[in-house]
Order: sequence, then structure tokens, then C-alpha cells
Amino acid sequence: KSGLDPGGAWHAWGMACLKAGNLTSAREKFNRCLKPPMDLNQLNHGSRLVQDVIQYLESTVKPVLITDDDYFATLRELEATLRTRSLSLEMMCEGKIQHNSYYQECLFYLHSYGTNLAIISFYMRHDCMREALLHLLNKESPSEVFIEGIFIPSYESGKLHMLENLLETIDPGLESWGAYLIAACKYLQRKNYYHILYELQQFMKDHVRAAMTCIRFFTHGAKSYTELGGKQTWLLKIKDHLKVYLQEVSRSSGRKKMAFTFRKKMSATDVSRHINTVDLQMEVTKFLHQCESSGASQMTDSSLPTLFGNNNMKMDVACKVILEGKNIEEGFGIAFRVLQDFQLEATEVYSKVAKQLVKQQKYSEIQQLLKCVNESGVAAKNDGDNIILNCLNEFKNIPAEDLDNLIQDMDSDENKIQAYLLCNKLRSAYLVSVRQEKARAVQLVQHVRQLAESSGDHVVKAICAQWL
Repeated sequence: KSGLDPGGAWHAWGMACLKAGNLTSAREKFNRCLKPPMDLNQLNHGSRLVQDVIQYLESTVKPVLITDDDYFATLRELEATLRTRSLSLEMMCEGKIQHNSYYQECLFYLHSYGTNLAIISFYMRHDCMREALLHLLNKESPSEVFIEGIFIPSYESGKLHMLENLLETIDPGLESWGAYLIAACKYLQRKNYYHILYELQQFMKDHVRAAMTCIRFFTHGAKSYTELGGKQTWLLKIKDHLKVYLQEVSRSSGRKKMAFTFRKKMSATDVSRHINTVDLQMEVTKFLHQCESSGASQMTDSSLPTLFGNNNMKMDVACKVILEGKNIEEGFGIAFRVLQDFQLEATEVYSKVAKQLVKQQKYSEIQQLLKCVNESGVAAKNDGDNIILNCLNEFKNIPAEDLDNLIQDMDSDENKIQAYLLCNKLRSAYLVSVRQEKARAVQLVQHVRQLAESSGDHVVKAICAQWL
């Protein structure tokens, strides 16, 4: 009469019937106020009303076992058991749930009015993980339901191994779980749960991704190569994963194509290249660890470069190796291999090293660097000269004697002249200029005279004018 929504009344009546133990009447009353969800895959447990019913039934559970104690079962419970048995629940848990009318009643309400997540969560609460997984597969629920309903509860309660065993039992190839497992990996990565991620990747036999996780374990948070020295076991694990992957690829290429749909693929060439990188990183780590231990290390970089970064970082590794040895020669061999293996811009690296040596005022070591570069066999004609010119561009305050020694070491007279002019040593530039072939000498001396005029050096200006 008053036009109010009768749903609340039906729900209260249904709850009263439940509490009185009249399960049949309760179903009838609830049928008038409960509705199935629009989307069974929504990420919640259905309406509040359904949750109240389930909560009450679960709290009132009487663990009645039909096996030995069936004479204790009341007629009403037996009747309800028989009635709910016909609920097409082909996947049933062993033990008490299967035989308890209150549990059966929960399943009736969940299947009629609950979401897939609510059903799966119910199974998980009552240790029926297998049923939860089968329900997920049968309903083809999205990955979010798997993560929320099964995966998170499993690792939080320490049952990840149990979950893995069940996944394998239901589908030994794990193919039907592929999308769910990849989603779980992404979730763990977002959460920074790398240890659980690594454990899961090993279970999935996803060796390439497991190797990538090991790289993170090796590099993450390390502040020095002494620390990296203590983490070298991760490098060995990376190699192991990549080798196993190579074996699997070579085994499967002989047979029909294996359906590695969800595992990360990589060409054999790429894998071999990565194995070489790991070997080289091991060498770099041992060398720099030794340098730091012996106290030879001077560089204090905020970030720690490794060969697993981009090309700029690899160049930083090469610089670090050259600079941190007892002398330039000691680390040059390893650095040279880094430059060759990754086809890096060698001159850029050598120039960086030379600038660093100028900062440290180790001028004689720049000459040693040039010697190593020239003896490496792959240096272009002007590489050494360019390294010195790059230094002079940046540093004007090198002591006179060291500066002369560096410029004397240059191969090309043209470059020497350029270097002298850069450092404003006009007289030296004039002396080299006049030794050139006549026509070129005239051009060069004229250029020196102009510079002398603009800088107010009358002596050099006069000498140039006289020669011309």
C-alpha cells in the first residue's frame, strides 16, 4: 500500500527462514529479492544481500559427515542434501563440503546469484583449490579473476607450490594456463615481488624471462663492484637458464614445432650473444672487484654501470675498466673487447678516458692510452690526434711541459698546428707551419699572423710578416 520496495522484507524473511533451519522456504523468499549479477566476471563478490546469506550459512556450518555419522543427520538436512546434489556440481570437494547441506546451500546461492570471483573465493576458503581452478577454466574467466581469487590467496597463505602442482596436474603442458600465468608475472613485477616472480618463471620453464629476472637480482641496488662481486652466482644462473633454453630449442627444432606460446622466445644467435655478454660481465666484475679491493679505484660514480644497460652504459663500463686498473694497460684488453663485442664508438670512449686523466692530472697515462690505442690494430690514422684535440678543447690549463709532450706525440702536423692554436701557443704553431710544403705553409702562416694580430701578440705577428 505504501509503495515501498518489498525486497528488504523478503530478504529479512528469507534470513529468518535460514535461521530457523527451513532451507527450502528460505530459497523461495530469496528468489523474490536476489538477482544474478549482470556480469559474472566483475571483480567483486556480488550484492551485499548474497554476501550476507553466504556469511550466515558459513558461520552456521554443522560438519555432518554422511559416512559414519549419517544417523546423526536430521531429516531436513538429508532432504536438503539430496535436493542440492542435483546442482550439476560435477566438480566437488572430497570430505565434509560434499556432504554438508549448509555448504551445498552456499553453492546453490553462489551459482544462482554470485559472481565467478565469489564462487572461486568460496572454494579457496574451504581448501578446494582444484575446484576453484576448474571453475575458472570452465567459465573462461579473465586473468583478473585468477589473480584476485586464486593467485594472491595462494602465495599469501604459502600455498604457491600446491597451486603449481594442481596447474600441472590439470594441464601438464600448462598451455591452458598460459594467459593466467603471464598475467600473474606482470602483477608480481608491478608489485616488485621479484623472488615470487622468479620462482613462478622457473615453474613455467620460461627460461628467457627467468634469466632477465636474474639480471635484475644481479644489478639492483648494488653501489659498488665489490657488492657485485658477491652477487656473481646470479650471473651463473643467467647462463644456466639461457643454456637450458638453447637445449630446448635445439631439441624441439628436430621434432614438430613445440607450442611454446606463452614462454618468451629468442633466436639462438641472440641467446648466444647474451651468454657472451654474461661471460664478459663476469670478467669485468672480477677485474673491478679486484681494483676496488686493492684500493686502486678512484672513480666515484653515483650509478653503477654494467653491460646489461644501453650502449651509453656499456661505454661507461669500458671507461671504468680502463681507468681503474693499476695502469692504463691493465684494463685496456677487457675494455677493448667490450668495445668490439658491442661495436661501440671507440674514439668517444678513449676521449672520455683521456679527459678523466687530465682531470686527475695523469698526463703520462694519456700517452700510455695513445700507445694502447695505436697498438690495438683497429685505430684509424687520426684517432690518437683526435683524442688529444678533444682534451685540449675542454682543458686550457694543462702545464706547459705536459702540454708540449702531448702535442709532440701527435702524428699529423696539421693537427699539431690546430692543437697549438687551441692553446694559444702561436710561436709553436708558426714553427710547425713553416716546415710544410710551400703553398700550404703560406696559408697557415697567414692564419697564424691574423690570430697574432687579433690577440695583440706583436712579436709573432712580426715574425710571420717577415717570413711571408
